[in-house]
Amino acid sequence: MKIITRVLFLIFTSFLIAQNDSFNDLRKAEMASALNRMQMRANANTGNYDVKYHRLELEVDPSVAFISGAVTTHFEATSNLNQIVFDLADNMTVSEVLQRGSPLVFTQNNDDELVVSLPEEQAVGVLDSLTIRYSGNPVSSGFGSFEVNTHAGKPVLWTLSEPYGAKGWWPCKQDLIDKIDSIDVYIKTPISNPDGDTYVAVSNGLEQSQVVSGSNKTTHFRHNYPIPAYLVAIAVTNYTVYSDTVTNNGNPFEIVNYVYPENLATVQLQTPVTVDIMNLFSTLFGEYPYADEKYGHAQFGWGGGMEHTTVSFMGSFGRNLIAHELGHQWFGNKVTCGSWKDIWLNEGFATYLSGLVVENLDDDVSFKNWKQQMVGSITAAPGGSVFLTDADTLSVGRIFNQRLSYNKGGMVLHMLRKQLGDTDFFQGLRNYLNHPDHAYGYAKTTDFIRIMEHSSGQDLTEFFEDWLYGEGYPRFTLEWSQTISTELNIYLEQIPTHASVSFFELQLPIRLIGTSGETMDLVLDHTTNQENFTKTIDFMVAEIVIDPEFDIISNNNSVVLSTDERFLNTEIKLYPNPASDSFSINKPDGLTVDEVRLYNAMGQLILTSGWNGAIDLSALSTGLFFVELHTNRGRINKSLLKN
Repeated sequence: MKIITRVLFLIFTSFLIAQNDSFNDLRKAEMASALNRMQMRANANTGNYDVKYHRLELEVDPSVAFISGAVTTHFEATSNLNQIVFDLADNMTVSEVLQRGSPLVFTQNNDDELVVSLPEEQAVGVLDSLTIRYSGNPVSSGFGSFEVNTHAGKPVLWTLSEPYGAKGWWPCKQDLIDKIDSIDVYIKTPISNPDGDTYVAVSNGLEQSQVVSGSNKTTHFRHNYPIPAYLVAIAVTNYTVYSDTVTNNGNPFEIVNYVYPENLATVQLQTPVTVDIMNLFSTLFGEYPYADEKYGHAQFGWGGGMEHTTVSFMGSFGRNLIAHELGHQWFGNKVTCGSWKDIWLNEGFATYLSGLVVENLDDDVSFKNWKQQMVGSITAAPGGSVFLTDADTLSVGRIFNQRLSYNKGGMVLHMLRKQLGDTDFFQGLRNYLNHPDHAYGYAKTTDFIRIMEHSSGQDLTEFFEDWLYGEGYPRFTLEWSQTISTELNIYLEQIPTHASVSFFELQLPIRLIGTSGETMDLVLDHTTNQENFTKTIDFMVAEIVIDPEFDIISNNNSVVLSTDERFLNTEIKLYPNPASDSFSINKPDGLTVDEVRLYNAMGQLILTSGWNGAIDLSALSTGLFFVELHTNRGRINKSLLKN
């Protein structure tokens, strides 16, 4: 990028620093929520039933690290059941399990399992329910799933369960691909904190009621869409509540903001942009998935955010964070990644959506800067794939790797957009979000690829093998030569930075800058390594820039004006070819031709001439001939057809 003045440089530098801080906050918050929980995988012992409904009746006090409650679960057997297993941290105490008023036998083990014995075998396809009463102090190390803290001296409680923390504070089935069809959440709290400030409770879905009983208040939320356990959340403190309204094409709904009172004046100036972002995403991807309930922000004690369905928990209210968490409501919540190996379907998409906000609400320069930052982050190391291995999912740092899951995942989407074109790309994303097998469910990377191929009619195997499953990126060396003003010769070579990809097939954008300031953008269809291109232009070139808008993941490229002999063959033309009575030679000005020799197809020398503007062929019969030019830069061979 060309920096015009020092002022622009400082502005750009400040932008990058601010954006880096914001992206790092996102990653740290989402990564920290999983610390000390990575040993938890989808529990095979919970795989024999399908969760249909949860009613969570919870009692909490933001000034006390404790929870008690009753969770009623409706479940359908997928195989004959004699017992049912729930995920629940072993430090939580279950007091009883009831089924239609009758107590059931249960045990808790050191594997964070609650094992409930059923009074009789439950057959496949049969729906039943039970209620678990429990209490305890959820384990929290400061970045745990259940946090009690303060803001401005006021108590605050929040939960954050991604990826494996839900079991820390309620009995659940902690599995990405078994979404709960609907939930009711009842949060019983003291009416106010010790200073007399009224407590406000937050959860997923639409608030149904607030019921006061003595010194306590119970707030009821209902969410009528499928939701995985890790996206269920509660928060309680002395929030100030206000709304921003989305018109939604005549079907308005509220963006409900739950904000610390001490930050209200500042945050009220920041959240209105959510309406603009909501309108943009709705235009590109279809209506907000939970428009008949709400969207909301709830402030909590981290610098990043968490995209709980219908209410994102926010540590700050910068536009990038607002865009990222809102983007997750489509990519991550409506369609959830089917495994942590596919985390890019959540994080790469949300990252790219924040880039689309820059593109559509700012200007081209800002979007170019955003892409440049992404490319700089991705190419800071030579390896790393977007798609995770099984071993990778044992590391929270790898799951929530900023460079790979977020930034490279986002830029892979941008390159896919460039390959498909906007029409097919955005239609493909809408098809993905609305596909009957995945909408309000889950998808894996192979599902996404299949849908994008079907939508575009293109075979994307090579693209995804290189950029998603493969590691690294290409580095380019471009050599160019222009001996006449109307023709440019280019030699292109790439060196992949990682052995997993031998060659990246791609459409490489370049920009030609003329000696008088002319510009021309070209795209090189780079299908083989060490490739030659000839382009017709109408000005003399002074400079060539590879990927001027940062649309490709690449770095450390070089462009040189070539004096290499490889261009001689393409710079010399015989015309007309085929010829009749004579032919002429078009050559660069710096090339001297001392002798011209003509050979027939049998290799016999039949004509010798010095340099001449036109070589007479009238005495020769028709056929194929070989022309050998003796020049000041060696011998050059061309073929000629006489008709």
